[in-house]
Amino acid sequence: MRAKITYLVTAAVLVFYFVLVGSRGVMLIQSGTLLTVTFGVAVLILPVIGLWFLWKNTQFVRRANALAEELEAEGGLPVDELKRLPSGRIDRDSADEVFAKRKAETEASPDDWRCWFRLAVAYHDARDTPRARKAMQRAIALHDGRPVSA
Repeated sequence: MRAKITYLVTAAVLVFYFVLVGSRGVMLIQSGTLLTVTFGVAVLILPVIGLWFLWKNTQFVRRANALAEELEAEGGLPVDELKRLPSGRIDRDSADEVFAKRKAETEASPDDWRCWFRLAVAYHDARDTPRARKAMQRAIALHDGRPVSA
């Protein structure tokens, strides 16, 4: 729940920022000189890119959460078998062991979105966010029946 609140607050702040920047871009365009119109258009491009990125990220999170709910209903969510340090952080060797298991499961069933979902969680636990995201994108594509790139 805390993550959802943080995400919503961050999204709201970003939208406010995009509106603020967008209004400045419009003001620059309304000035009417070649230089200000050029800067105004450039300034308007940034909020458009930001809104697109926020939209795509929100879609990704919603789809990943839907897969998590479906997997939980099936009883297939990965069990937290990770050892933790006294600080509460995940022990790196433990994360590597679980990752090796998840990778082997995924290699044995490369077309199963459930395996890719669990692999994404293992990547996340091993603090490899880019690969975690790619594995989750693959899980979403497999679940939705879309073609998956290698």
